[in-house]
Amino acid sequence: MAKCGYCGTMILFGGVQAGGQRFCNNKCHQSAYVLSVAEHVPPDVLEQQVRQMHQGACPKCAGRGPVDVHRTYRVWSALVLTQWSNSPQVSCRRCATKSQIGGAVFSLFLGWWGFPWGLVLTPIQITRNVVAIFSGPDPKRPSGDLEKLVKVNIGVKLIEASRQTASTSQPPALPPK
Repeated sequence: MAKCGYCGTMILFGGVQAGGQRFCNNKCHQSAYVLSVAEHVPPDVLEQQVRQMHQGACPKCAGRGPVDVHRTYRVWSALVLTQWSNSPQVSCRRCATKSQIGGAVFSLFLGWWGFPWGLVLTPIQITRNVVAIFSGPDPKRPSGDLEKLVKVNIGVKLIEASRQTASTSQPPALPPK
């Protein structure tokens, strides 16, 4: 079984292959590229940005931090169809706990209705939410996931800046005749 080169998810079928790596989808492939661009950012600048986000206000409730990446797990099923997800969320601990309780309740009511995967995955996703509620990232320091997110944001800004520089350095296009 292959593992995504960006998010680490196990890939059962399909995916995107590039540069000797395999990715879940195009979004993970693009994020990996952006992350490689951000590798050129000096470590002290990255650390400052990560610390600023970690100690900033929660993007969901605007309350006090620390802010970090928290995960919510869901599953829903209908007869032979089962879909499960692992959703990262940047928020304070309080907002994350609300979301994780919501994910557990959602799974509790909508997860069981598929055979066989609904019956198998529902207790797993509920347990993952309960574990996430009582554990989670260390509030004293930013997690690796938060650092990765900040790197991707910096990489996006660097790519946008280089595109703007490239577009302004080209001569203006001639109007159509």
